[in-house]
Amino acid sequence: MTSRPGGALYSPALLGLAVELAEYPFNKDASLFGEAHSRSCGSTLAVSFEPGFSDLGLRVTACAVGQASAAIFARHAAGRDPAEIAEVTAAIEAWLSAEGPQPDWPDIAMLEAARDYPARHGAILLPWKAALDALSKGAADR
Repeated sequence: MTSRPGGALYSPALLGLAVELAEYPFNKDASLFGEAHSRSCGSTLAVSFEPGFSDLGLRVTACAVGQASAAIFARHAAGRDPAEIAEVTAAIEAWLSAEGPQPDWPDIAMLEAARDYPARHGAILLPWKAALDALSKGAADR
């Protein structure tokens, strides 16, 4: 497969996002905790946060695309509500499968080149799926 015109999969901008993950240390004592795993590539992501996505933390074992996706999620998750996360997750799934427009999430366009690589789609979805996992369990079900 080839990348979209003007967009190499592992661009310097995408690779640069990975270093941002250091700004989001995982907190095992957070109120909310969720995990996600990509069956297509084996990547995993755990997320910790307080209600409203404050004090967001990430533990990411993924390729550069998954790391970039996690950084994009972390940059813009604060203040989001569960319905927004669910809606954006569905929109990203549709976008990745070419059945919908680019989702309304800041910086998501940085992942455009990865749409041509279905094996990376699971890694892109990890932060949103982990957040949904955490929200579905709530604070009491750690």
